[in-house]
Amino acid sequence: MKNFEKTEAFCSAYGLGMPVIMAPMAGACPAELAAAVSNAGGMGACGVLPLTPGQISIWTEKFRSGTNGAFLLNSWIPGPEPTRDYNHEELLKKFLSDFGPEVPLIDARNLQISFEEQCEAMLEARPNVISSIMGLYEPAFIEKMKQQGIRWFATVTSVSEAILAQKAGADALVVQGSEAGGHRGNFYTAYDQSAGLMALLPVVADVVDIPLIATGGIVDSRSISAAILLGASAVQIGTGLLRTPEAAIKSSWADAIKVTRPEDTITTRAFSGKPGRAIRNCYTEAAHKKDSPIPTSYPVQRALTEGMRLKASDENKIDSMQAWAGQAASLAKDINAQDLLRNLWNEVEEKLR
Repeated sequence: MKNFEKTEAFCSAYGLGMPVIMAPMAGACPAELAAAVSNAGGMGACGVLPLTPGQISIWTEKFRSGTNGAFLLNSWIPGPEPTRDYNHEELLKKFLSDFGPEVPLIDARNLQISFEEQCEAMLEARPNVISSIMGLYEPAFIEKMKQQGIRWFATVTSVSEAILAQKAGADALVVQGSEAGGHRGNFYTAYDQSAGLMALLPVVADVVDIPLIATGGIVDSRSISAAILLGASAVQIGTGLLRTPEAAIKSSWADAIKVTRPEDTITTRAFSGKPGRAIRNCYTEAAHKKDSPIPTSYPVQRALTEGMRLKASDENKIDSMQAWAGQAASLAKDINAQDLLRNLWNEVEEKLR
């Protein structure tokens, strides 16, 4: 029973039946999947980065029409304005034309949705939790969250970041190991200094006194059990949910996840300008050749690759698709999300009790 003291306290604090949180995978977090996770007893989630305030409201309404369970909204903390190098962008456009349509002129006014407006929309949605990645919210926004009874989960990738986030007032820390699929959460420590989850988690547990949520390579009951034994109060699952029917990702992406070994993923800036772990494909292999133009900064790189990414998705072709996946991808199962999570948690209880 001692193994479950932290998880039981976490579940009680957030009204959960199991300490499992859906990763807020921007662009791959339909309300149907989030509702299924919540109906299983976990916490659904949405990454609002690509959503307008109106779309955040629509997502929330759809989620609540399918469940009365807990949910989380997440946003990236914006970095400095990018410095444009138009000559280099022309090289990138030429390179990208081999993988997608001709790249149009990038209008700086359309690069990003207003972060401030997204934050206000998240508050209006009144989720149980708002989480951050790639930085920490400003004190004024944290205070607004607290006044409305909304908890704050801060994503951290190092001991230094964990200490900073706890001092800033985070209610819990999402400890992201380097195995994780999708974008890296680094904001103080360089991404190439990232540690694996099983090395990072117990060290963080020894230096902070708020709940830890383990993420990165969490796909089956073995990894969940290991995370709990190493100090986690809960886990966050992303890639492990992508083969469920509720995720509704492209079949070529789901099929690739099925056969992706740890060494078949790569941390790359080639899609967005920020580092993220994806399945290796023809585009990433070409982008990482020494004679290829290096990616420019976010969000310009994301805008430059938009046409290629949309074309790959429309044509269901993995060769140039932005197919995020963690290193334990092949362990993901193609069963419905509720059954998947309930089976996983039953197995964890059998292992640890």
